Amino acid sequence: MNASVITIGDEILIGQIVDTNSVSIARHLNSAGIVVREKVSIGDDREQIVATLARSLAASQVVILTGGLGPTKDDITKKTLAEMFGSELVCDPVVSAHVERMLAARGIEFNSLNRSQAFVPAGCTVLFNAHGTAPGMWFEHEGRIVVSLPGVPFEMEHLMHDEVMPRLKARFALKSIVHRTLITSGLAESMLAARIEPWENALPSYLKLAYLPNPGAVRLRLSAYEVEGESVACEIERQFEALRAMIPEYVVGYETASVQELIHHALTAAGRTLAVAESCTGGTIASRFTAMPGASAYFRCGVVSYSNEAKTDLLGVDPDAIRRFGAVSEQVARQMAEGVRRVAGADFAVATTGIAGPAGGTDEKPVGTVWMAVASPRGTVAVCRQCGTDRGQIIDRAASFAIALLREELSKN
Repeated sequence: MNASVITIGDEILIGQIVDTNSVSIARHLNSAGIVVREKVSIGDDREQIVATLARSLAASQVVILTGGLGPTKDDITKKTLAEMFGSELVCDPVVSAHVERMLAARGIEFNSLNRSQAFVPAGCTVLFNAHGTAPGMWFEHEGRIVVSLPGVPFEMEHLMHDEVMPRLKARFALKSIVHRTLITSGLAESMLAARIEPWENALPSYLKLAYLPNPGAVRLRLSAYEVEGESVACEIERQFEALRAMIPEYVVGYETASVQELIHHALTAAGRTLAVAESCTGGTIASRFTAMPGASAYFRCGVVSYSNEAKTDLLGVDPDAIRRFGAVSEQVARQMAEGVRRVAGADFAVATTGIAGPAGGTDEKPVGTVWMAVASPRGTVAVCRQCGTDRGQIIDRAASFAIALLREELSKN
């Protein structure tokens, strides 16, 4: 069973807001076994709404729209739907009373614009919006379902959960969609694909594999559509167990698991400690660890030694090393890691120093060059990574690569 999701609003098209509604709606639908075949964003334009909805209805059994249900003249979705389905707008007394009560509580006048919120197409089923003034609307047209929801995200979310999904589940005999994601780290996407090719080639035809690369990790998602959920879920679990046996050292976990979570649990269990010294990553590594409850059991401190003076004064980096090799160098990265490990009295320490840009790069050390090091009871290791060209991307990737290096060193100690 297929669905289309249409988000309406000029503010989406001009980049004024980020469309989070279609993401949330897709998750709700997928969890119920409904395949989302398309997500489309369009403007507050009658012709666009009519054309897009007609096209979607030709291919999907369910179409869900959000946006354009406010009381002002630029919100035209409700009027357009009434015209499309040949209905006049009529006042719903329950909605009217609710809107009046809500506005009175906020000290807002119940004027003609606000009263218009209570007018709905006569041919629809009203979906009561307890969290806002614009009700949802459910239309049935030639065996297809059209649902119109307000664009305010938390209002939409409540209506999807409380009204739309229970009605869809009651209306249709739905089969399952099953997704399961395994997180790997330590192998680039192409190297991982080559390594697991025999396993991938032997997958049952109804299981679809997707590679989803992230900085420092590659997610492998197995999916099956419109199937008997329990037996397929067991088969996916069996396939992933076989894969784990092939690449045990590269498996992080499932779904939202992260490398820092593995390190978090390993350090906690072993009673060992960690400190970080960051230059170009500016505290990103420290924040990833301290965001996890229980980090105080092992996390000693984080030093953002952005300037050369901070590197020398706080971490004991040799000024001559900076003069000879530059702040972005193997020598300085090693001394930063060793310095913060010594100052904090930690078992392990990780350090980064690089060029996040957009300026500061040279032919020898272009923007995106990052040296990272890990100091441990076994000694210190350092590697250089090229982390991209965009400042945000470089910081994110460098932090991920440094954490992955820490994981490698933890496994040896």
